[in-house]
Amino acid sequence: MVQSITPFRYAGRKSDGVSPLENVFTLQPVKELARRSGHGSEKLEPLFETLNGLFAGQIWSYQPIDLVYHDLAHTAQASYCYLELVNGYSQCEGVSPTIRDFELGLMAILLHDTGFLKVRGDDEGTGAKYTHSHVLRSCALAASLLPSLGLTRTEIDDVCGMIRCTGLTGNPEKSQFSNEQARKAACMVATADYLGQMAAPDYPTKLKGLFSEFQEADNFSHVPVTERMFTSTEQLMASTGDFWRKFVLPKLSNTLGGVYRYLDEPTTNHRNPYLEAVEQNLLKIAARA
Repeated sequence: MVQSITPFRYAGRKSDGVSPLENVFTLQPVKELARRSGHGSEKLEPLFETLNGLFAGQIWSYQPIDLVYHDLAHTAQASYCYLELVNGYSQCEGVSPTIRDFELGLMAILLHDTGFLKVRGDDEGTGAKYTHSHVLRSCALAASLLPSLGLTRTEIDDVCGMIRCTGLTGNPEKSQFSNEQARKAACMVATADYLGQMAAPDYPTKLKGLFSEFQEADNFSHVPVTERMFTSTEQLMASTGDFWRKFVLPKLSNTLGGVYRYLDEPTTNHRNPYLEAVEQNLLKIAARA
């Protein structure tokens, strides 16, 4: 049965049907956008190299990422969306995107899913088993890595606070940050995590992989079948529209301060290409459900 989709704010406006993340599957487009945006500092170059090495299993004691959904492409897409949010914020508010707090936000979004990585010798299952703890594991890795990039203890605390806001219950207003700009950056990090995945061109085809990750995580954490959020890929797909309307969009608008509006295009009657891409994906998913 085809799921009905309630029109959203941008429904009905002409869309070119192309996701703003159409060609973002590696960190290279992120590096290029960071450089154009003023985030291409020498301090960040080692982080990009380290992240590529971590996900490829080439440095430290980590194995290559073995997930289909939370892979390096997702990190790249979320990071690209974050930089576009910062650029939109700069244009709307007249704030330079090179402010340190927003640079810390880029570090946070780049590292926010490193908690899915497994160390060598951890050969049971995939990194999906850490779904329920990956945020804490990401913070631990960030706290180990970032001192080598010259970050202070306060800056590392801010980065970890931003990563914690990417969790389902994350709330920047209930988290401690060193200043309000860091809190704003946290809103952008969490917003980019949601939009980076749901607006991605491959989002509809990756939902099967997402269900497999949920299933493995629930098995690993011994969650009873009767208490699981999803019991099949079909149920996950059929629930995606409601997940967007009833959870993600209200959270973006309220808990995360509505910063997604910084992605509006003022020259095209304030169309938001990310929201349009999400709606296009939801229609594709509904047609398959």
